[in-house]
Amino acid sequence: MAKNAPIFVCAECGAIHARWSGRCDSCGAWNSVQEETGVAASLPKSVGVARAGKTRAAALVSLEGEEAAPPRLSAAVEELDRVLGGGLVPASAVLVGGDPGIGKSTLLLQAAAAFARQGAKCVYVSGEEATAQIRMRAARLGLEKAPVALSAETDLNSILAMLEAEKPQVAIVDSIQTMWLDSVESAPGSVSQVRAASHALTAFAKRRGSAVILVGHVTKEGQIAGPRVVEHMVDTVLYFEGERGHPFRILRAVKNRFGPADEIGVFEMTGKGLAQVGNPSALFLSERGREVPGAAVFAGVEGTRPVLVEIQALVAPSPPGSPRRAVVGWDSSRLAMILAVLEARCGVALSGNDIYLNVAGGLRVTEPAADLAVAAALLSAAGGEPLPAEAVYFGEISLSGAVRPAPQSDTRLREAARLGFNVAFAPSQVKPGANSGMTVRRIEHLSTLAGEVLGENGPGVGSGKQRPGTGRGDQQE
Repeated sequence: MAKNAPIFVCAECGAIHARWSGRCDSCGAWNSVQEETGVAASLPKSVGVARAGKTRAAALVSLEGEEAAPPRLSAAVEELDRVLGGGLVPASAVLVGGDPGIGKSTLLLQAAAAFARQGAKCVYVSGEEATAQIRMRAARLGLEKAPVALSAETDLNSILAMLEAEKPQVAIVDSIQTMWLDSVESAPGSVSQVRAASHALTAFAKRRGSAVILVGHVTKEGQIAGPRVVEHMVDTVLYFEGERGHPFRILRAVKNRFGPADEIGVFEMTGKGLAQVGNPSALFLSERGREVPGAAVFAGVEGTRPVLVEIQALVAPSPPGSPRRAVVGWDSSRLAMILAVLEARCGVALSGNDIYLNVAGGLRVTEPAADLAVAAALLSAAGGEPLPAEAVYFGEISLSGAVRPAPQSDTRLREAARLGFNVAFAPSQVKPGANSGMTVRRIEHLSTLAGEVLGENGPGVGSGKQRPGTGRGDQQE
């Protein structure tokens, strides 16, 4: 293949194709194959069988043995340390992604100052802003006295030479899409450049023992832009989430080789930067007003942390033909499933109405245990009756309408009791003694909840269909 001959690379998995196609044959992604030129020489050549005595054999060790926990650099910021699994691990690579303007640069500048104040040598490299802009932000945040070294550079060779000379303990690169290597003949931000730059920085981290934090842009779907292989290269992948209209920001770990995945840290955007929130449940529920139909409190768990949030639903008459579905903070396909189960198993017909669902506070809920809270909010909105203010809901709903158990039930109930709730609508498998004194309304089937919320003669319930429920639910003190 000639040096300048074009090749086609999948932006999702990095697979190489001889010609363009609308769908990647390796990962099945659509419209992800992009043309790259001048990268043929950098592609790995085929590897033959090594001759005896020419190549050193790989070493083998036993699986048995004790390894000490990796040392960590603490930022003295509890929310950041929690997401990282206790602190930043030396010789590790961290990838941080988020929407434009969500606060990634602000968070990392604050993190750099925090690490530097703990005694770590920290370097902040920006390929998007000049040093004057970074200094202005630092002055606004009150960080101008922090011992952080700045650099505004996009040439990765120059950056690597500086890092080799300075040997920092923490290096932050903002962002990986702006970096370029002269050995790769494609534009900055292309698949080849992002892959090569990520590999070079990750290799530096492993070789020199420095912790490297990379900032990545995201696509319109919310995924980190560039080849998916970059996420496999690094040790930790963090997503910075939040709605523009809300002051709350969620830092979520979706991959962590040194700690729990799906852990979250909660921050609040203020005039002085991002302030950590030690009690997110109280914050998310602080805006609850008087009792209104369609509001249910979900007792959730994010990583190892219990989080209580309010699920809001609105059911409105729809013009004939095309009812509207609008979902914020939850999976729209899961909402469609809950609506189908309510109609098919409980006789509650909502398919002809406009349905609006919102998770208050800007948090995105992904765990299936939110099904019962969503169903309760929908039933309350449809019947026009508010739910009990002291009640929380959690449980997964199957297609048969049965309510399945949710993990860490005792953790959810303890958090709810701590915040003043005294009733929980939960799966029937909740163990006795694990509820910290709360009253548990055990729900075996969704029709039981429909009877609780709407009453036996409520709208859409008892319309000639026999509901396969199992009674009104047991009480357990």
